[in-house]
Amino acid sequence: MPARVVCLSPYSKKQVEDLLSGRHSVEVVTVPDPPAPDAVLRECSLAELVIGDKRHAHRLPREVLQRMPHCLLIQMPSVGYDVIDDRAAAEFGIAVANAAGYNRDAVADWTVMAILNLIRRGSWGDHRLREGGWPKPEMMGRELGALTVGIVGLGNVGSALAIRLLSFGSRVLCADVVEKSLPGVERVLFGDLLELADVVCVHVPLNEETHHLIDAEALTRMPKGAYLINASRGPVVDEKALVAALESGHLGGAALDVFEQEPTSTDNPLRQMENVFLSPHVGGATREAEARVLEVVRDNLTRVLDGEEPSNVVNGVRLGARLRR
Repeated sequence: MPARVVCLSPYSKKQVEDLLSGRHSVEVVTVPDPPAPDAVLRECSLAELVIGDKRHAHRLPREVLQRMPHCLLIQMPSVGYDVIDDRAAAEFGIAVANAAGYNRDAVADWTVMAILNLIRRGSWGDHRLREGGWPKPEMMGRELGALTVGIVGLGNVGSALAIRLLSFGSRVLCADVVEKSLPGVERVLFGDLLELADVVCVHVPLNEETHHLIDAEALTRMPKGAYLINASRGPVVDEKALVAALESGHLGGAALDVFEQEPTSTDNPLRQMENVFLSPHVGGATREAEARVLEVVRDNLTRVLDGEEPSNVVNGVRLGARLRR
């Protein structure tokens, strides 16, 4: 019997079939663009393998997972997996895996771009020139090598960012709940990082512990004129508190690739602030990263079809006897 693979991401049926062609027979089913909760439930209830939605639109809550008795693996073609109730999946013996590290260089590059854009007023100056101005006096900036940059989360992206920042000559601090070290990077407590850094870059997963990790209290602890960069997940930062800190002049600026609600509303005050750099969740969007994530998805689904345990499992499930042999 062919293995039933349900794809919730915007890959075509042929793309997925070509991805898995070779040793195994598969039946690939794609789901219409969201919102389509009924179609998700119908198709996933029969699935053995699921490719999650990298757009984070099709969700897999407990009530769907408990009706997926045949499912072995949900593979996210992304780093984030908060659209899946991974704890409920563990209860039902379903492994949830992400694509950890596939976009580390892309997001690290975006973060460096965002920092430079803020400290040199790049976008602001471009707009003034296009309007006919010549804002030379207002564009006095800072050198990245003269700044202290704090990285919250020294994982795949955080480590790649640290290496880039060290090459600029920056003093680099890190705070992480996991004991990690990198030559040249100073490990400090989270509170100390907030107080010492000219630029705070957030690179943590979204979970109960990190929701609104950067709140009003955290922002108050940052030095006046400091910058905040968020390229992790939107709800890690309390947007209302961030707007207040920017409006008061306490923060010098912010750069956001992610938002509490995506797409962010047209009346979001952040859209109107000239000291804020915004992009629509594209930090990891490069041709190289997209090719890499497809390799991760292919390799992990193939492992399960070969009767092997998947890699990058985030909810601790080992499939054991459930695997195809």
